[in-house]
Amino acid sequence: MSQDNGLPFIIAGGGIGGMAAAIGLSRAGYKVVVLERAREFGEIGAGIQLGPNAFHALKVLGVAEKTLENAVYIDELVMMDGVTGDRIAAIGLGDSFRSFFKNPYAVIHRADLHGAMLEVNRKDPNVTLLASHEVVGFSQANGVVEVNTADGGSFKGCALLGADGVRSKIREQVVGDGGPKISGHVAYRAVLPIEEMPEALRWNAAALWAGPRCHFVHYPLRGWKLFNIVATFHSDKYTTERHNEPGDRDELMAHFQHLPPLPRSILEKSDGWRRWVLGDRDPVPNWTQGNVTLLGDAAHPTHQYFAQGAVMALEDAVELMRQMQAAKASGADFNRAFTAYQDKRITRTARIVLSSRAIGQYFYHPAGVERLVRNQILGTKSQEDFHRGLDWIYGYGRDD
Repeated sequence: MSQDNGLPFIIAGGGIGGMAAAIGLSRAGYKVVVLERAREFGEIGAGIQLGPNAFHALKVLGVAEKTLENAVYIDELVMMDGVTGDRIAAIGLGDSFRSFFKNPYAVIHRADLHGAMLEVNRKDPNVTLLASHEVVGFSQANGVVEVNTADGGSFKGCALLGADGVRSKIREQVVGDGGPKISGHVAYRAVLPIEEMPEALRWNAAALWAGPRCHFVHYPLRGWKLFNIVATFHSDKYTTERHNEPGDRDELMAHFQHLPPLPRSILEKSDGWRRWVLGDRDPVPNWTQGNVTLLGDAAHPTHQYFAQGAVMALEDAVELMRQMQAAKASGADFNRAFTAYQDKRITRTARIVLSSRAIGQYFYHPAGVERLVRNQILGTKSQEDFHRGLDWIYGYGRDD
């Protein structure tokens, strides 16, 4: 039913996707309850890249000014050859880029983006935030969804949104496709104080050093007080997805010995590495069941190689808001609104998932002759070529 019967719209998961969805659903006229399993609402990890499509989504949600206060507007996206140290290609992010995509490109600490949306929700009388409430399942009947939590409690709502990540309990019931698909890729993340970053590499850019079966990225954060570092390599050592566990510096360095001394020195700086064993999922044709649907990583987890995982969740939140606004206006039931929402999102998000797998293999991690082919392809592209090639990602919503 489209009428909420006095019951709130429940969101499982209080990360970036859950916060964005709460903002959108409140603006669509719903009371919202967000259930977060952690003891407090927060965001782990470090930096996140925000392409023009992220700016569009934040503007539509009405929170762009608030959320982007701590963003750093970088000048370039740069790819470096991790074997020779040569510059392969760069995408300028200045006037021509902004004119083409009608929005800029920036980087921000995940906690700053999440924290700004969290503050918006805390001030919203339509939104209730409850930490230490891990959602483990649901049942639904007669237009009411009953959500069960790990402590034996339950909540009743008019609908349920699973925004509970790559190992979503809601997805288990709606899709039932088992665990994430392990990629064989391992990511190490850390932040460095600016004074520990080699001065010669303090670029106002998102720089990617691409090597055989590995790459690493660095860019500035928080008004140039920090540098975000993400180093990714292939490994068959791990068989399950892992999340934010302590890293092993020796393991990391063993995969980057081929790097030239200057970029390698960045990786040698930190002892505070955190490790993620990366996984995604094959795209599915449906992620809705009755008055229950999914969003973000619960619906379409992807690898990091397009820097679009969190941005896809922001876009999801915008589309969900629009469909729920339309449902209220037309009297459509939740299932119809959720089906319309996922129909708008499935093909786009599946393309991100599948393209991220391909770009990781053929552009970020090739060796031998494949590496030389990659360098030639990217090195001969013009800025206009890059704009056209990225338009399917960054141009989304540009003409709304």
